[in-house]
Amino acid sequence: MLTGTSAGVRLLLSPAAVRQATITASRAPTASAILVSSRRRQYATAQESTKRRSVTPFNDDGHVPWTRLSAGEKAGRAVQQTFNFGLVILGVVLTGGIAYLLFTDVLSPESKTAYFNRAVDRIRADPRCVALLSPGDPKKIAAHGEETHNKWRRARPIAATVEKDSRGVEHLKMHFHVEGPRGSGVVGLHLTKQPGHWEHEYQTFYVDVRGHQRIYLENKDAEVAAAKKGGNKEFKFLGVKWN
Repeated sequence: MLTGTSAGVRLLLSPAAVRQATITASRAPTASAILVSSRRRQYATAQESTKRRSVTPFNDDGHVPWTRLSAGEKAGRAVQQTFNFGLVILGVVLTGGIAYLLFTDVLSPESKTAYFNRAVDRIRADPRCVALLSPGDPKKIAAHGEETHNKWRRARPIAATVEKDSRGVEHLKMHFHVEGPRGSGVVGLHLTKQPGHWEHEYQTFYVDVRGHQRIYLENKDAEVAAAKKGGNKEFKFLGVKWN
């Protein structure tokens, strides 16, 4: 409200407006208050940086945020993460390699171990071998690899070689030992796998027992010779057998 007097114009405010102006003035931050608050924040930041230990690739646990790291600490964290990632990749490669070797040497039906187990089963099922090694109880026939100073039969290595000839034919040759209550012997295997095929074919499979004639469970050369001797005139042409 404006009033005119001899002294001039005077502004009159209501009591409510005066109280509101007083409250607003009291809430407004002063320059000294702003300065004190700024110094407090700086002090708290400096105190935090002095209390926090320096982050290195050896003690970094990821607790300190990336934005609070110095340039050197960021480089250290990057080195640590790169190293950890490399270890993970190396572990995956080693695990894959071990799994591949385990499958090809043990679990695969075409592995050396698989052929060894099948050969032992066939020897135990052959009456000629059972008669010389363990008459009446083929389960007592045991098989093991090369003789060593190790008393454990399972630790004796099986002698086996895999070679390819000039035609690309893979030759698997293996020999091991068999024992029974009556005698012992040596087993020889020779298998071939033609290029592009997945399975091996028996060439020879025999058991030698000392003092006895060799027992053949497979002998492809003898079968071919017997077929020729028997006057078999058939031959193959265009995949068809002709007599």
